[in-house]
Amino acid sequence: MLKILIPTLMLIPTACMAPPKWLWPTAITQSLLIAVISLSWLTNTAETGWSTLNFYMATDPLSTPLLVLTCWLLPLMILASQSHTASEPLGRQRTYLALLTSLQIFLILAFGATEIIMFYVMFEATLIPTLILITRWGNQTERLNAGVYFLFYTLAGSLPLLVALLLLQNSTGTLSLLTIQYSDPVELSSYAHKLWWAGCLLAFLVKMPLYGVHLWLPKAHVEAPVAGSMILAAVLLKLGGYGMMRMVVMLEPLTKELSYPFIIFALWGVIMTGSICLRQTDLKSLIAYSSVSHMGLVVGGILIQTPWGFSGALILMIAHGLASSALFCLANTSYERTHSRTMLLARGLQMVLPLMTAWWFIASLANLALPPSPNLMGELMIITSLFNWSWWTIVLTGTGTLITASYSLYMFLMTQRGPLPAHIIALSPSHTREHLLMALHLAPLALLILKPELIWGWAS
Repeated sequence: MLKILIPTLMLIPTACMAPPKWLWPTAITQSLLIAVISLSWLTNTAETGWSTLNFYMATDPLSTPLLVLTCWLLPLMILASQSHTASEPLGRQRTYLALLTSLQIFLILAFGATEIIMFYVMFEATLIPTLILITRWGNQTERLNAGVYFLFYTLAGSLPLLVALLLLQNSTGTLSLLTIQYSDPVELSSYAHKLWWAGCLLAFLVKMPLYGVHLWLPKAHVEAPVAGSMILAAVLLKLGGYGMMRMVVMLEPLTKELSYPFIIFALWGVIMTGSICLRQTDLKSLIAYSSVSHMGLVVGGILIQTPWGFSGALILMIAHGLASSALFCLANTSYERTHSRTMLLARGLQMVLPLMTAWWFIASLANLALPPSPNLMGELMIITSLFNWSWWTIVLTGTGTLITASYSLYMFLMTQRGPLPAHIIALSPSHTREHLLMALHLAPLALLILKPELIWGWAS
């Protein structure tokens, strides 16, 4: 753990002190080295499942894939941001890199924490760098509005969680994940206990986000710079799923009765947000709504509490993190050239950038869960476990997968095929940097097909 944490901490002085000419190369090299070293976490040999640094930081099969995903994304975010921050003053470039690094530090501490209160503090701390990224480096005029949405939705959800955690500490005497799973299930009978149950999960459901409290997400995505969108789609939404998996284990007797409305909301959200995607004109907004639809499946998989549901949820979170981050990078490459996110204005790009179209095609197929991608594996496990729980769910999940395939293909055809609009002239060619960026997103997805047990979590 320390061999990752200390170099990540040292990235901040690197960003502040590196000579201007070498600022981006050194930041990318150092973060890529950290990402490669973090792969060593995947060899988890401990018999108990936990391999510890000390009593406050540890990794287990659930947090390891998410930690590796976090470390893997930092060099990719730096690569993606290099072009659109190149024209800014040096001080702002340094601040930008320092913000991305601090976000990674908070995320490593959140996923590695064994104390739930430490997880809570880091969960909240990720708000600050993300908020600064959205409001300071966002593209559009709406960015302050998006920042306010993002902040208040998340804060309103997470205050009840703090109260719920203090009550849990009071009743069980511990908040350590290592011991709390062995304590007796809390006897939950009164109305207040049901409120406590809702308080424990609400923050994570807002973060996921569950359909109904998802309005902050498309706003934040549309306004955020490319690195903000990438980290938001790939890792920050997964904080919600990870927190739910950790908490649901302790809320045992109540979840059986109380989770129905949330599962229904989640599955209904898969269909609703998918239908919203079918009539989006804005490219980034479409990808953002597709995230809500995928996370709806994850919420369903976690709340029915079966080993298959948990595994499927974890697999889908990792696969969705890589695929949707790749889509946001692609949207950014087309935005940097055409200066428009409206799909009608920037279409037919296959004529000009054929290699980019190949990347678009692979990323779109990964997003619609083409076999044998990990996205399909995750979705199938969740759909099967939901069907086993109640066969009515197949109507919702089946319709959801059909709609997912429709909007993924719609997005690909709208942006890449068809005649090139007359106003698009003199586009710059695609750069090696962008191809490397896409390869580093989609190669892990392809390699996970060969060794999926790395991201199975507890079920292996």
